[in-house]
Amino acid sequence: METNKIRVCFVSPKAYPLFNPAVEKVFGGAEVDLYYLGTELAKDRQFDVSFVTADYGQAPLEYREGVTLIKSLNFDKNPVTGALAIWNALRRANADIYMIKSISAGLGLTCFFCRVYGRRFVYRTAHSTHCDGTYLNRHFWMGKMFVRSLKRADRVFVQSEQDGRNLKKTTGVSSIVLPNGHRVNPLAEQQRDCVLWVGRSADFKRPDRFLRLAASLPNERFVMICPEAFGDKAYAALRGEAAKVSNLTFIEHVRFDQIDEWFARAKVLVSTSDSEGFPNTFIQACKAGAAILSLAVNPDGFLDRYQCGICAQGSEPRLLEELRRLLNNDLYLALGRNGRDYVQRYHNVADIAEVYKKTFRELV
Repeated sequence: METNKIRVCFVSPKAYPLFNPAVEKVFGGAEVDLYYLGTELAKDRQFDVSFVTADYGQAPLEYREGVTLIKSLNFDKNPVTGALAIWNALRRANADIYMIKSISAGLGLTCFFCRVYGRRFVYRTAHSTHCDGTYLNRHFWMGKMFVRSLKRADRVFVQSEQDGRNLKKTTGVSSIVLPNGHRVNPLAEQQRDCVLWVGRSADFKRPDRFLRLAASLPNERFVMICPEAFGDKAYAALRGEAAKVSNLTFIEHVRFDQIDEWFARAKVLVSTSDSEGFPNTFIQACKAGAAILSLAVNPDGFLDRYQCGICAQGSEPRLLEELRRLLNNDLYLALGRNGRDYVQRYHNVADIAEVYKKTFRELV
């Protein structure tokens, strides 16, 4: 390792399957965001990038896509053993800057590690409810740890202007607004033949709503890509209900390096979530030229501002009405084109990484 490099470590235990798609385990948008940022940052010879990941049976150290992967905790073992494994992995990374994007015991641990060893600590929010007070009201002790860690962070990043305002109001912490970055490759057009839903089976994503939507339009093809969320005890019931909808194809898992093919086939990506941060699925849809139809999530009103989708303002009847309008008038084609223009302008990871690089240079 060259001593003149800026060493950045991303603490993201569930990110390993993104680096090794043969490992069919669940991950979320936070992991996708850090994966794209980390691999882009690793292209710059001024930076040395590592990830602290969980134990998926891999070697203690691996080198993939220019990034050093350091194995740490096993989710099946007790928390004390896990905390020790993460601490040892943080020491092994020996980074100048540590960055995390989750509210977990790992957040407090990483923050404390940086204080003990005099390293820089950076946090990025993952969900709007972490900023608007919802999480703080529901999780007293973890909320206290979250706010304490934020106040000790050297920099805090958020995904939208609204999140930044809310975070300032609820915690007093100032932040930098920066969108999630993605690799924006040339678009290969192909026939669009489905209405798509993509996400973990987490409660707040409300996959049951998509089943009802599909049943209401029996002449349209619906595809649901829905891996089991960690700790979801209702997943088998969801699969059973999905099997009753004749025009719905339920897919439990698609490799991350193959998922863009499904977005390219979609006329419309539907979001049924009650709340999100800035969904990576929205960016994936825009990259593929698919229109977005959202029940409630519309960060900073971007769907309306850039005319790349429609928000039903929390109304299920309106969600169905708007989907009919999109499909019957081929309106989805125009919105998809607008989405493609939007993502090229605002979510290209090469551009976004430059902002992080500037910040990291300032910190070191």
